[in-house]
Amino acid sequence: MSTQEQQTLVRQREAMEADVPQRAWEMAVIVAESGSGGRERWPRAALLRAARRRAIAAMVVWRLERWGRSLADLVGPLHALQGLGVGFISLREALDCATPTGRALAGLLAILAAFEREIWRERVKAGMAPARKRGTPHGRPPTVVHHAAAVRQLAAAGRSQSALARQ
Repeated sequence: MSTQEQQTLVRQREAMEADVPQRAWEMAVIVAESGSGGRERWPRAALLRAARRRAIAAMVVWRLERWGRSLADLVGPLHALQGLGVGFISLREALDCATPTGRALAGLLAILAAFEREIWRERVKAGMAPARKRGTPHGRPPTVVHHAAAVRQLAAAGRSQSALARQ
């Protein structure tokens, strides 16, 4: 993490720590995440579990992009939090899902997320059609289940498990 990013995290934390007392709330936990977008977000999952247990009443984030990587990744958990009665506040966007305006904006986000998924689906289908015509493999790679008979034959022939896995 660079020095600039560390300063940003400090500013984000300060802003959230200043906002919570203004709402007459008590800060239960602070989560600071940094790193690659390609890994599982364990702190986020832990917060969602805490919300389901009713251990927290609201979540405050610096920006919506800090909570969700995509619109769909943002809207699903927001909807779940709303159903649990857990507030969600994004300071930079002034979004408070505990208010009627905030819920309306969250609804608009849900519509945009559905639109984003449809566009993505169309792009995937558009890319698969030419691949099918060319006979190019597409989709997920086949699993070992498709090769179960061959694996059993090789194992019966005395191949070790590591040799089978490599093959």
